[in-house]
Amino acid sequence: MDSVTVGGHLTPDTKTAVRTFPGDDPFVTLRVGLGKVEVAFIAATGTSDVLRDIATAANQAAALLDELTASSADGAA
Repeated sequence: MDSVTVGGHLTPDTKTAVRTFPGDDPFVTLRVGLGKVEVAFIAATGTSDVLRDIATAANQAAALLDELTASSADGAA
């Protein structure tokens, strides 16, 4: 990956989209935001494992967020 750091806050209405670009040099894009701010991952053939790693990390982050939400709700009771 080229060196770029971007920060953004996800909101409950954050949108995502995947688009396929077939052809001689096929690739897909994974876009997050789809509004004023958008992050686009451009993935060429041979990088599917990287997308899977991102998906795994996102699932881990979501599980941790669920745990934090549950413990916050328990503490508020």
